[in-house]
Amino acid sequence: MYEVTIINTFSAAHLLAEIGGKCEELHGHNFKVEVTVAASELNSEGIAIDFRLVKKWLKDILDEMDHQHLNDLPFFKGKNPSSENIAHFIYKSLQPPAKTQNVKVLRVKVWESENAAVTYIGE
Repeated sequence: MYEVTIINTFSAAHLLAEIGGKCEELHGHNFKVEVTVAASELNSEGIAIDFRLVKKWLKDILDEMDHQHLNDLPFFKGKNPSSENIAHFIYKSLQPPAKTQNVKVLRVKVWESENAAVTYIGE
């Protein structure tokens, strides 16, 4: 199995309802996102997938969230835009393009600070 990991960042604001503390107030993060896709075989060019493709997929998704109030985005209606839900959103958004290239999205890791991250691994 070959794994390819891409890292990118975005900045956004959110508030997390009903968890207590300061996070219930509007605040922001400079999020770092790591996406790992996998292929069981190399393609005819001898690569699992072109890094540029995965970078573009991730950039397109993050551009939707960059400098936004995440609570206002359709995916987060009725749910907290937590790092967990952000990772899940990115994972789901990566599924269609990944399938077209015969790779599997293994995991999405979202860092909301230098020392706090969550990873979503598909079922």
